Amino acid sequence: MGKQIFINLAVKDLQKSMDFYTALGFTNNPQFSDDEGKCMVWSESIFVMLLTHEKFKMFATKPIADTKSTLAGLFSLSMDSIDEVNHMIENGLKAGGIEPSEMKDYGFMQQRTIEDFDGHTWEIFYMDVSKFPNE
Repeated sequence: MGKQIFINLAVKDLQKSMDFYTALGFTNNPQFSDDEGKCMVWSESIFVMLLTHEKFKMFATKPIADTKSTLAGLFSLSMDSIDEVNHMIENGLKAGGIEPSEMKDYGFMQQRTIEDFDGHTWEIFYMDVSKFPNE
């Protein structure tokens, strides 16, 4: 098995969260899903595990953060174009996500941010490495 990353997120409404991540372009892997957790696939090596608070607590050694009021992490996904970034964000907004800030344009990279129902923050970006400043 190659190297993979599994991001585990505590969510209050599993179905609502699954629908949101599906709208962003993730697909569900039923093999690793049950009534308390859904495995959402971004790529062959990137997975987001949406876990009910009860299931998340089975793995946690600390209390679950209230990510609606505090930031617990920033998760970033790259896209192949700014149009794909915009499409993903628009789908996420239609599915109930919120965009807490305006698009950031760094010249070589454009980034938009979206939060899910639990406040988990995703930065969706397009980067053109050929425009990266050579300093």
